[in-house]
Amino acid sequence: MIIPMDKLINEDSNIYELTAASIRRAYQITVTGDEELDANQGKVVSTAIKQILTRKVQYQIEE
Repeated sequence: MIIPMDKLINEDSNIYELTAASIRRAYQITVTGDEELDANQGKVVSTAIKQILTRKVQYQIEE
């Protein structure tokens, strides 16, 4: 499975922030591409969620 469900279940951060970061990362992957995309059968959103949950990609919320 592409999305690490154990990390998603145990995630204790704000789910809204996680969703917003995943959407933004999915957009970035769509525009620029990513080397993990081929390994994940071209699933952009799943790749984005995985990268956020595994902390491969960091995000910060600006006010």
